[in-house]
Amino acid sequence: MSIIHKIREFREEEENLKWRGTFREYLELVRENPHIAQTAHSRVYNMIKDAGVIERDSHKMYKFFGKDIFGLEEALEKLIEEYFHSAARRLDVRKRILLLMGPVSGGKSTIVTMLKRGLEQYSRTDAGAVYAIEGCPMHEDPLHLIPPHLRDEFKHEYGIKIEGHLSPLNVMRLEKEFDNRIENVMIERIFFSEDKRVGIGTFSPSDPKSQDIADLTGSIDFSTIAQYGSESDPRAYRFDGELNKANRGMMEFQEMLKCDEKFLWHLLSLTQEGNFKAGRFALISADELIVAHTNEAEYKSFISNKKNEALHSRIIVMKVPYNLKVSEEERIYEKMIKDSDMGHVHIAPHALRTAAVFSILTRLKEPKKQTIDLIKKLKLYDGEEIEGFKEQDIDELKKEFHDEGMNGIDPRYVINRISSAIIRKEVHSINALDVLRSLKDGLDQHASISKEDKERYMDFISVARKQYDDAAKREVQKAFVYSYEESAKTLMDNYLDNVEAYCNKNKLMDPLTGEEMSPDEKLMRSIEEQIGISENAKRAFREEILIRISAYARKGKKFNYNSHERLKEAIQKKLFADLKDVVKITTSTKTPDESQLKKVNEVIARLIDEHGYNSVSANDLLRYVGSLLNR
Repeated sequence: MSIIHKIREFREEEENLKWRGTFREYLELVRENPHIAQTAHSRVYNMIKDAGVIERDSHKMYKFFGKDIFGLEEALEKLIEEYFHSAARRLDVRKRILLLMGPVSGGKSTIVTMLKRGLEQYSRTDAGAVYAIEGCPMHEDPLHLIPPHLRDEFKHEYGIKIEGHLSPLNVMRLEKEFDNRIENVMIERIFFSEDKRVGIGTFSPSDPKSQDIADLTGSIDFSTIAQYGSESDPRAYRFDGELNKANRGMMEFQEMLKCDEKFLWHLLSLTQEGNFKAGRFALISADELIVAHTNEAEYKSFISNKKNEALHSRIIVMKVPYNLKVSEEERIYEKMIKDSDMGHVHIAPHALRTAAVFSILTRLKEPKKQTIDLIKKLKLYDGEEIEGFKEQDIDELKKEFHDEGMNGIDPRYVINRISSAIIRKEVHSINALDVLRSLKDGLDQHASISKEDKERYMDFISVARKQYDDAAKREVQKAFVYSYEESAKTLMDNYLDNVEAYCNKNKLMDPLTGEEMSPDEKLMRSIEEQIGISENAKRAFREEILIRISAYARKGKKFNYNSHERLKEAIQKKLFADLKDVVKITTSTKTPDESQLKKVNEVIARLIDEHGYNSVSANDLLRYVGSLLNR
């Protein structure tokens, strides 16, 4: 009964939200809450802002998009600040069609859908309340009833600027139904709904030969001409085009650049002057956000056509590139899988990350600096600390190319290949190798990939495989050590004690005998050799670590296992080197003895309990790492 109860609650809430009153009563509402008279652009901006803004490193992150858009914080910040914020302040940018340009499956349609669904919800709140002239098919702004000669006085008294003129239909209704008594015109609260065609419209062009401009601007109702006597009587006109119905909210113009020219010309007047031509009437005022989306190839084709020059200045283009962060790409896949019927399938740890590494590599441009390769760039973009690189270096990398992220493998392709991998395996469990194999097989079927790109992508699959190999070995290494973090910390503390004594030319105290002893050179070198520190370079490396420890201490921070990337790598490799023979023997023995079998079972249990594997993927991982170590 809970769902029935919730339906009843929703119905009661709908009734409570409704409001109906005269224009006189509406003006009292406006006096108390001037924001209810905000423009369409202002409403969209406030909707986004009211959801919450997080400021981090001089950048803004908008919670409104947080649940469905990943890795596009910079593109969204530019869109909101340069377009919506400016448009909300009635700056000239609001007189432009918003065109989202980016590659397929990059998030353009998702952004538009979120804006539409968001407006539907926002119009049900006090902050987003919308009022219209009752019975108007265009949900006209009640303030249009204020005569032009009184608008300056109204602005002085209420602080609200009125734009637009009363529509032909409401001019006639005012005269015939209300005897020109504006204060008696009935006003109602409306709620945006794409399904009910209230404040939200979607126009999708079809065959240019058959599509009628009426789809945009409405049409004459010929069945009523005999009743009203003239085609110019507004009562004989159906104000049911998408531009009519989207008034006060937003209209999505799908495939706008593929549309016939006669449809686009109507947008010229609407964007620049806030009105459009329909039937045999004067220009009809409309307040709405028009948003379209396209890819780069279509846009270049559009601007190369001289006939479209008049529209160029009426369009503001906002790029929506692919995400370039591995961790955010993982979130995209997780969401797409959650929304699909694949939720019952066990996807082993690192499988989605490995696919994400491959995808991001296809989207990145080769750095111009020789000191950095694609993998380092990928890690820097994802927020990882790389020795010798600062935040400033990341900013410089991003400025090297204006079109980075506009090409590459799209998320939908990856999900399709993961689906293929699941179907191929009878067991409902897939790992990183299954995903990479499926990605590789699918490249032959990807029609839009050139021969040169395919060769590059095959190389990227190998790079992603290498990254996975390293991660798989570390995972098994951690599982073999009962308390990995503790072991790593103990080894690091021991190394740091010896380094400090070595650099300061001091002795160490034996914890058992209390006798003084020299720094353990053998221990220090066994760790340093793991990352290629030569005999000649060891002193500089050790002194650099001491300087780092001092810098942390001055800032009141504690130097720990994660504070020095290269030292962390050396500690990990040393731990693994010490364990290598044990892991190799244990994982590759076909007939393990009792102690080996016990160890394998302990490791599998730890992989399942602490690392997110199931029994199938844990066994697959152990066999694979064993084969890597035996090569």
